[in-house]
Amino acid sequence: MTARESIISQLAEGEVYIGSITNADGAGHHVILLPGDVEKTWTEAMKWAKEAGGDLPNRVEQALLYANHSDRFKKDWYWSNQKDEDGFAWYQYFLNGSQSGISQYYRLRAVAVRRLPIQ
Repeated sequence: MTARESIISQLAEGEVYIGSITNADGAGHHVILLPGDVEKTWTEAMKWAKEAGGDLPNRVEQALLYANHSDRFKKDWYWSNQKDEDGFAWYQYFLNGSQSGISQYYRLRAVAVRRLPIQ
């Protein structure tokens, strides 16, 4: 059984294996999409994702979600876990794949992911 197959066999109900990401230093992780899709401010979304057992996806993970799983998302703006400048955070637009920063006080959509280290 491959590492990917092993991870997929351990997914909880409603979880979706998204793929893996390897950094320039060789470290990497698998990305698991958790169930749920909510509309919240950035701070509320960060709290919600943590309570769901995960985190908001980072910008690289969002690009992977858009490239390979955009059919699972509304054609809307989704928060990332990355701050931009003071009071702003990054988002991914699932209509066209663009990413940009916006005030954390806007209510955008959010999903949660969990990460498993590649061993």
